[in-house]
Amino acid sequence: MRGLGAAAALLALATLGGGAAVPPAAAQAASAERLAPGTGSFTFTGWAGKPLPIFYYLPEKVDANTRILFVFHGMGRNASGYRDDWVEFAKAGNFIVATPHFTDADYPGSRTYNLGNIADSKGNMRPREQWSFAAVEPLFDYLREATGTRVKTYGIYGHSAGAQYLHRFLTLVPEARFDHMILANAGWYTMPDLAVAYPYGLGGVPVDRAGLAAALGKRVTVLLGTADVDPAHHQLSRTPGAMAQGPHRMARGLFYFASAKAAATSLKTRFAWDVAYAPGIGHNNKGMSAAAAPLIWKKKP
Repeated sequence: MRGLGAAAALLALATLGGGAAVPPAAAQAASAERLAPGTGSFTFTGWAGKPLPIFYYLPEKVDANTRILFVFHGMGRNASGYRDDWVEFAKAGNFIVATPHFTDADYPGSRTYNLGNIADSKGNMRPREQWSFAAVEPLFDYLREATGTRVKTYGIYGHSAGAQYLHRFLTLVPEARFDHMILANAGWYTMPDLAVAYPYGLGGVPVDRAGLAAALGKRVTVLLGTADVDPAHHQLSRTPGAMAQGPHRMARGLFYFASAKAAATSLKTRFAWDVAYAPGIGHNNKGMSAAAAPLIWKKKP
């Protein structure tokens, strides 16, 4: 996807008009049928995007304090498998897991899924409610109604392309109600640099210095598999912009974290991120989920 220019940025701001980032899911949420305990799926229609399959796990006992974890799949689009990788941890911790399925048919390629569907193939900015990022907040409201929990925040985890989706969601949906985001083994990153055009930086999209500072002050963990160091991995992006971030995923993750820390220093703002490692784990969601599980609900010191 080409970088978005100044005209696209102005169009974005005019389109957004300072309104809500995502349409409310009130209509579907109000009529939400209670989900059955265990593993299952349903189709979410309470947003402006295409009907979105959701694979979930629901504990037998749910009360007002039962937590919700969103899990985002990689480019293999195997949402049910990503859900399954978290079930044992959800049972042990008594929390809900919800994994949206951005199908190849409805969201083909990286532009419409992990780059957020924020622009068309010509670089023209789409209305914000059409972004793939726009699904999360109304889905959270729907799940509260469909399960009975009354938590006001959620956890969120993404692996590979799912981590790409999430770190862009972080800056482009500033009102998101997550309390901890874990980014596992992303292939490459949108750098926290307002002077570099999207998708390699934040130029030309509706993020300013204040918005970037807010993102840097949220709780984010960059989780890296120490064995995810294959520079010839068949799914690794080798565009010039990606290669400038490092030869493999672990190097790129460290570069992203260091760049975020430097941006916080430059902006003289609070930096609430941390970096963590999954020893001996390569590009494997099951292993990364096991490393993320003890971290996701851990209180920050």
